[in-house]
Amino acid sequence: MSKFFTSGGLKGLRVLDLGHALAAPFCSQMLADHGADVIKIEPPGGDVSRRIGPFTEDDTLREYGGLYQCCNRNKRGIVLDLKSAEGREAFLKLVEGADAVIENFRAGVMERLGLGYETLADRNPRIVYTSIRGFGDPRGGKTAYTDWPAVDIVAQAMGGLMGITGPDADSPTKVGGGPGDTVPGLFAAFGTMVALWEARLSGKGQYVDVSMVDSMIALNEPITVTYSYTNVVPRPSGSRLPQIAPFGRVWAKDGWAVLAVPPGRNWPVFCDVIGRPELAADPRFATEEARLANFDAVYEVVEAFTSRHTKADLLQIFGGKVPFAPVYDSAEIFKDPYFTIRDMLPQVEQPGSKRKVTVPGVAAKLIRTPGGVHQRAPLLGEHTDEVLQSVGFDAEAIAALRKSGAVA
Repeated sequence: MSKFFTSGGLKGLRVLDLGHALAAPFCSQMLADHGADVIKIEPPGGDVSRRIGPFTEDDTLREYGGLYQCCNRNKRGIVLDLKSAEGREAFLKLVEGADAVIENFRAGVMERLGLGYETLADRNPRIVYTSIRGFGDPRGGKTAYTDWPAVDIVAQAMGGLMGITGPDADSPTKVGGGPGDTVPGLFAAFGTMVALWEARLSGKGQYVDVSMVDSMIALNEPITVTYSYTNVVPRPSGSRLPQIAPFGRVWAKDGWAVLAVPPGRNWPVFCDVIGRPELAADPRFATEEARLANFDAVYEVVEAFTSRHTKADLLQIFGGKVPFAPVYDSAEIFKDPYFTIRDMLPQVEQPGSKRKVTVPGVAAKLIRTPGGVHQRAPLLGEHTDEVLQSVGFDAEAIAALRKSGAVA
């Protein structure tokens, strides 16, 4: 096993990652970050995300860009042509010694290859098989949309996230990044670990079916709760929560920030911090109901103070007293020592470049068995021989597979 799989709470777990683009690779990377031996299995042409940037200016190799790097670190990489009989048999040999398989093809792809869950379970009854699809797998409930393709923005739209996000009710807005992929990846990682825990007790694996659209609904309680409780359809309301004031975006001297005064005894604290203790008893603001009734006036008071100070000054003024945060851009995140101390900006090598690049760190901090970012994403087929040898293929057998085009 490669030297970088040395620690973490999932050490000893072997996961076969057939994922492409973002959702499934993000899922398996979470397991790799905590010590699982994740084997990234790609077709001869490689995962399409290898060709998606950004790329560093000095990258002479263009082996892969930032998207691939940030969701495939800590993995070993091999190439198998699953369309060939030899490649399929090599994959099944890997399945025999694996704990989980993760993929995000369209429904039916693996069955057409002769590698559906039931086939894999015949080889390894303990195997946990996790799929992430736009509208789920038929095993979890076949719908009219089961066979439809989906990407991040489709999940955000149909799963309701865009419908509650934006500057106003008439402007549904896509959330930045790719939550339509990464959130399903989170749910898939959780579901995979639940199934693996159950397999320890029962001795049997199972199918884990995750839908990108379902994941958006599960993430956002207003979509279901508000409508169910009140029969009111929640709409985008900008960056200020309509139910609490103040609770939202405010203007600082040098940009935007957010500030919140949750229900309870927080309003008098806020008034003291801004040097206006008399506002705590002002009938326009003294109660939560009064502040909502005078919504705009509350924000006038808040911004009369915040607009006179920089975001950095406000962070010192409100820090530890009132919930507050500057609206950071990337440069500000890289500058704040908090993120370095929390190890959220680790660096890895970038093939073809003379400098290291930064990837997102591991959010879940396990104190006794910490995860971490130990290794860059693999080159295409970088560990093919190493992985196949670990399941019994000798040099002659690997050479024959390579000659047939089944591996690279």
